[in-house]
Amino acid sequence: MTYCLALRLDDGLVFLSDTRTNAGVDNISTYRKLHVIRPADDRIFTIQSAGNLATTQEVLDRIDRDLATPGDHQTLATVEHLFEAALYVGRISRDVVAGHREALSAVGADGTATFILGGQVAGARPQIFLVYPEGNYIRASDTRPFLQIGEAKYGKFWLDLMLLHPDPDLAVATKIALASMLGTARANLSVGPPYDLGVYRTDSLTLDEHRIEADSAYLDELGQVFVDHLMEAFDDLPPIPWTGG
Repeated sequence: MTYCLALRLDDGLVFLSDTRTNAGVDNISTYRKLHVIRPADDRIFTIQSAGNLATTQEVLDRIDRDLATPGDHQTLATVEHLFEAALYVGRISRDVVAGHREALSAVGADGTATFILGGQVAGARPQIFLVYPEGNYIRASDTRPFLQIGEAKYGKFWLDLMLLHPDPDLAVATKIALASMLGTARANLSVGPPYDLGVYRTDSLTLDEHRIEADSAYLDELGQVFVDHLMEAFDDLPPIPWTGG
């Protein structure tokens, strides 16, 4: 399974992905799901993926092929707006699935994939888009400044905290993202480390990337401090009148 999330802030963007995959016929246990593409000096893109692993790999390969092949075709180097990049990724994904549909249907396999595309083209605001298997997208907004793909339900509560305290700084937003990931991994064993973290500061056109391993001391400390403070918060809640506690 998979869990990827992205947060949009005035200060920039935060991306976090797990690396665990289903141990199917390819017998792969981990795979990088956060990919960074800088096709020109005035732009940067991130792509997070969930769904069929073969589809996501072919989508990424076609994107690289288009960038490496001269011509007048559309690429991530030629789009003028981020929404055009989202439509471009969606079109490639749809074409990949269509090309394998007959073979996949014959064995009852689902070849679809979902993506989060993020980044910035110089002069425009950084954005994040959720690209559906059908090729269309939704964009994060001021009222919903985060996107999730994969095993989303367990980690949504922590991201909803952003709605109570709008536009935290990048450091706080990164901690919220990590809490969301840790809560998801605790609830679902199909999500797990290593985790790939990317922090993007508006107009920098560079991504600060970190891989967080399972034995990370910071991850252990974060989880313990979080639980300790959570228990303190429960202790501070008003007594329950009908139980005396």
